[in-house]
Amino acid sequence: MEKVILKIGGMTCGACSAYLQKQLNKKEGIKANVNIATHQAEVYYDSDTVTLSMIEKIVSDSGYRVIEAEEKSYLKYKLIAALIFTIPVFYLCMGPMIGLPGIQNPKWNGVIQLLLTLPVMLAGYQFYTVGFSKLFHLSPNMDTLVAVGTLASFFYSLWGTFGAFFGTPHHLYYESTAVIITLILLGRFLEQRSRGKTGNAIRSLMKLSPKTAFVIKNGKEIEIPVEEVQIGDIIAVKPGASVPVDGVVVSGSSSVEESMLTGESLPVLKEVGDKVFGGTLNQKGYFTFQADKVGSDTVIFQIIRMVEDAAGSKAPIAKLADVISGYFVPSVFGIAVLATALWAMLGKEFEFLLQIFVSVLVIACPCALGLATPTAIIVGTGRSAKMGILFKNATALEQTHKIDTVVFDKTGTLTVGNPSVTDIIPSGVTAEELIQCAASLEKLSEHPLADAIVTHWGNQPLLEVANFEAISGLGVTGTINQKQIKIGNPAFTGVNSLEISRLSKEGKTPLIVTRDDVLLGIIAVADTIKETAPSAVTALKAMGITPIMMTGDNENTARAIANQIGITEVIAEVLPQEKMNVIETLKASGKQVAMVGDGINDAPALTASHIGIAIGNGTDIAIESADIVLVKNNPEDVAAAILLSRATMKTIRQNLFWAFGYNTLGIPLAAGILYPAFHILLNPMIGALAMSLSSISVVTNALRLYKKKL
Repeated sequence: MEKVILKIGGMTCGACSAYLQKQLNKKEGIKANVNIATHQAEVYYDSDTVTLSMIEKIVSDSGYRVIEAEEKSYLKYKLIAALIFTIPVFYLCMGPMIGLPGIQNPKWNGVIQLLLTLPVMLAGYQFYTVGFSKLFHLSPNMDTLVAVGTLASFFYSLWGTFGAFFGTPHHLYYESTAVIITLILLGRFLEQRSRGKTGNAIRSLMKLSPKTAFVIKNGKEIEIPVEEVQIGDIIAVKPGASVPVDGVVVSGSSSVEESMLTGESLPVLKEVGDKVFGGTLNQKGYFTFQADKVGSDTVIFQIIRMVEDAAGSKAPIAKLADVISGYFVPSVFGIAVLATALWAMLGKEFEFLLQIFVSVLVIACPCALGLATPTAIIVGTGRSAKMGILFKNATALEQTHKIDTVVFDKTGTLTVGNPSVTDIIPSGVTAEELIQCAASLEKLSEHPLADAIVTHWGNQPLLEVANFEAISGLGVTGTINQKQIKIGNPAFTGVNSLEISRLSKEGKTPLIVTRDDVLLGIIAVADTIKETAPSAVTALKAMGITPIMMTGDNENTARAIANQIGITEVIAEVLPQEKMNVIETLKASGKQVAMVGDGINDAPALTASHIGIAIGNGTDIAIESADIVLVKNNPEDVAAAILLSRATMKTIRQNLFWAFGYNTLGIPLAAGILYPAFHILLNPMIGALAMSLSSISVVTNALRLYKKKL
């Protein structure tokens, strides 16, 4: 399936996005999400049967348009124009009611109000063009409600204006038309400004990448556009400049600020052989590096893509709101007609009926309902990106708040992942012979424990190895001088002893070395615990979440490390292929499980868990098996991710409660439920103001997530 993200013009409310999404998904070979908050359609399509032109035609046939570039908004100027003409209309209508002077001649009064109202309607012309277009497509939206309501009061007033010339004047409602349009334009303007802030995280990330790079060619620095940088180019980075792409330092050294990547403001020293990342800021030094990732493959662009994908996707709770919005507008029309008909049967005059009809239409627009979830999702993903916590999609952001059990992989997650040799216990050979034999074999392995032995041996001579084989979760074997060498755990080598038990109890991993099944010795390797691991576990416990450590190490080693961290539940001696079974067992017991690992050996377990959390140093952010990526390699961010999910869901519930509550309360008031007992009738202008404020309040509430203390 191909993927394309389209900017959509003409959508104004949740009913619009729900309708367009429904129309797109009707076409075989298309799966689409349409987001009213971002005004984007995320479309997956089968390129063998569906083309982009087909998708664009569905959009246009639905009454919307695909925007090639960002359209300039003229809302501010429309609002100013509407205000200029609405204020005198409002005065001419309402002023005389409170004793202020007005136009006494009903003919001129009507004509002047008409002439002042027409420019306001022109400023809000989109309500009519879009509204009636949607009505003709049998998919009415918020614009349809406004268009029908304001035109009803306008034509009734126009009839009254003509009546004044023939001796049959009646009350004019031009001010209702003008004020409703102006208030909704005001609401949209404020909503647009607030909604614009929700994308700040993505925009700030995009600004980090420099536009040019200084590439060294023939001994000279040549400034070229960053898009032209090729893999293998040698690039110079001057003091105070940003790193243009990802690569490895080949000369010089400097401190580089990586806060955009890790959230940490302290600069990191970069020397020859160290990796640097595009968008990070060089401090005072000068260095050159060789590009190894350019364009969309760089870390910064992967982060931007993940944040955009998460912001544009829909959580399950958002899909429910979309379904409701899709049916809501037609229902409002039905309620408006029914309420008007009931009052007509009770003998009310036309002006009363008009006020009921217009009030129901303008107060019931489902804008707040459509914005309730996506705005919170956008702010939540933006806030998390700044913290170095990347949610792959909105579903992950929503589901994370349910987690009650967190399973940690040990190596590289709770520990540093760079073990070193602590004990060398030879048996029948010298310590040097034992290490040389082990290093020769482990040189061919990719396991972190193997690196520790090879590093300990250094650059000294190695023996020739034949028939090398790595057996996952057990050890390695090979032939040296025509003798079979095994290095691994007791189950693999068939050797066990009190010495092995002692080393394990000390939190060390004993690697047993045998030659033709005869013990050559034991090499103990230990990994250090991350400084933040104990506090991460403490934070999870305080939240009522159960932490579990799962590892391939033996029980004693695992227990020793778990005790230092504060974890009581340990699942040890688990092979990589068995980790997924452990996760499935926990899920079957009713637990909501998050698995935290490095995203490589733990991929099956990450995929099997309710929420997979990959913990990396910024280079592993594209791990497909995880739902969340922790860029800072800090286990404390597991708790932060869950807290952020909880805060986002709380905001969504507040927004939905307000949106549903507003409509539940507003529609009966507009329909005149209080009139029989208290003679209270909702003015259409008050309904329009309340509708606009409801949308603004939802967006403003979502923006509070930026300052939420976690």
